[in-house]
Amino acid sequence: MAEILNSEYANIRKAVSKLINGHPIVFPTDTLFALGCPINCENAVEEIFEIKRRPLSMALPVLIGRERDVNLVAENISEASRKLMRDFWPGALTILLQKKQFVPNIVTAGLPTVAVRFPNHQVALDIIRGVDVPVIGTSANIHNEESPLTAQGINAHIGHAIDLIIDDGKTHEDLASTIIDMSSDKPRILRQGKIPRDVLEKYCYFY
Repeated sequence: MAEILNSEYANIRKAVSKLINGHPIVFPTDTLFALGCPINCENAVEEIFEIKRRPLSMALPVLIGRERDVNLVAENISEASRKLMRDFWPGALTILLQKKQFVPNIVTAGLPTVAVRFPNHQVALDIIRGVDVPVIGTSANIHNEESPLTAQGINAHIGHAIDLIIDDGKTHEDLASTIIDMSSDKPRILRQGKIPRDVLEKYCYFY
């Protein structure tokens, strides 16, 4: 089973070291716990697909540690997208954008888009910034199964396949982020999550 550690500084550094060395870990975010690895570590990305039993045809979301880091993974970002970032980041909004070549095709399932979020959670941000590249941030569950809301639940679920779970000891949200596709001039909500549609309708006309 995985080792469960609190979010004190030494344990954050251990989490960062695990990630840099290509080992997927679980850490808390402002929505669900995330199963993550650096996006440029393709072997670890493959391992995440295996852990989750997720089809390779389904892209993985990416977490960034600073708003400006969106420019590392996405290009041709519209002003409407920038406004959503200014108003909802950090927070529970994942934005689908046109991807840069820096993002490996395995992350995006070969698609020309990448799903990006800037989480509003200090532990997650400390870990991502420590790694110093964007990090995969997919829910820590088996594909199509309910996402556990506690570190202990995650350990029972996928702990056999990972080394480390960082637990900040706080109540965790039971809603995932809302996903909005801003990769074209026709915005679409792909997943209704923590941010409701009627709030986003003030920013976009949806198709």
